[in-house]
Amino acid sequence: MTALTLSTAAVAGLRADAIVIGVAKGSASKPGGPVVTPGAEAVDQAYDGNLAGVLETLGASGAEGEVTKLPAPAGFKAPLVLAVGLGAQPQEDSGYDAEALRKAAGVAARALSGTKKAAFALPLTDAVDAAAVAEGVLLGAYSFDAYKDQGDAKNGKNAKAPLGEAALLGGKPRDKAYKAAVERAVAVSEELNRARDLVNTPPNDLNPEAFAAVAQTAAKEHGIKVQVLDEKALVKGGYGGILGVGAGSASGPRLVKLSYTSSKAKKHIALVGKGITYDSGGISLKPAGHNETMKCDMSGAAAVFAAVVAAARLGLEVNVTGWLALAENMPSGSATRPGDVLRMYSGKTVEVLNTDAEGRLVLADALWAASQEKPDAVVDVATLTGAMVLALGNRTFGIMANDDAFRALVQEAAEEAGEPAWPMPLPEHLRKGMESSTADIANMGERMGGGLVAGLFLREFVGEGITWAHLDIAGPAFNEGGPFGYTPKGGTGSAVRTLVRLAERAAAGELS
Repeated sequence: MTALTLSTAAVAGLRADAIVIGVAKGSASKPGGPVVTPGAEAVDQAYDGNLAGVLETLGASGAEGEVTKLPAPAGFKAPLVLAVGLGAQPQEDSGYDAEALRKAAGVAARALSGTKKAAFALPLTDAVDAAAVAEGVLLGAYSFDAYKDQGDAKNGKNAKAPLGEAALLGGKPRDKAYKAAVERAVAVSEELNRARDLVNTPPNDLNPEAFAAVAQTAAKEHGIKVQVLDEKALVKGGYGGILGVGAGSASGPRLVKLSYTSSKAKKHIALVGKGITYDSGGISLKPAGHNETMKCDMSGAAAVFAAVVAAARLGLEVNVTGWLALAENMPSGSATRPGDVLRMYSGKTVEVLNTDAEGRLVLADALWAASQEKPDAVVDVATLTGAMVLALGNRTFGIMANDDAFRALVQEAAEEAGEPAWPMPLPEHLRKGMESSTADIANMGERMGGGLVAGLFLREFVGEGITWAHLDIAGPAFNEGGPFGYTPKGGTGSAVRTLVRLAERAAAGELS
């Protein structure tokens, strides 16, 4: 991953391949033209104070995500200046929004792939800004090239290496706040990128057993206690939901428990992740065109895994338990059929009306298992429903909860982390649609409001009196379009930063 340094060096004398500066859109007092942002004063002076005019001549407007390259001025050791758009200027006496800095740094890092070193002269006013730029660089520089031929020079297919090193100018390398902020950014970004790697790994190489092995290796490295329940243990324990979903696959299911504990912890949060390593829909087979990206159906488990490891690396003073409900949903002679009834770990029976509504089945078992430890709060994360994508689009995840205050806390954590999220209701009238004449509940209900129906189903498997929230990340978990900001094509690592921020707030005593 890209190396980060904080630097107080003068930009003109810094040996680098490029200098990154910010440019914003013109304001009412300077309409139409771009405005060079703080941090780029030395570069502007070298252009005789006319850098904004030069950029405008080159077509720059300062719009978010815009990249403009120009030769560095005479006397600079770096040969290139890269101006990246930050969008609208902030209100007077306020700095640039952390997310704007994060996105700009990500765009620049991606534009500089194949470059050894870049100096980032973006506007930094405090350690929070430094952390935002650091995260943007590390997340924006991400690439997944494990399955590409790295040496096909004959056909010009050499993959460009990510940006090698980024020096954050204006940072204070001896300041404890700056150092801590960047160290946090590195830990969270590295684990988020690990989650992206897992999501992008093809399902022939990442089945439930392989995912569990990755978790075991990471747990050993970071002092996290790990327990893996294989098929025999799941049968013995009565985990009918996980077993039912995995019944049609040659790759058996797993339930992985990761436990990070702190001697100073006063709170305990449990994180539960949907880990369907491939989802064909089972007997209720998905139609053509809906299968190709279903390796991403374990994004929730990847996010939970990454968040637990990040909490351990940061030494947060909170106990965090992660539950990875892993299965492959395949059609075969042994697969669960529509009409079958499963007895869940909680003892409730579920009539399976649609085998493609499988995520809620594995989550139900894991939620009940998590509830037995009586944590202060449980949060599950899942690429659960296409209905949530229809409701909120591809970049926003929905939040449902059995407690309004906790739902608000989770949304605040998402906003602080820079992840778009929206609170969603759990309308009681939709529960009636899941009534079954054969079992305690059916895994399907009314079609309209399907994302909310799924949330109501999950609520049935949360222990009494336990605060719970459900994150449906079906939209933002996998980006099928082009990269934007610090978000790549493919797996995004959605919800990792929200979960880490929530754990930090729990450590600070903000859980009731």
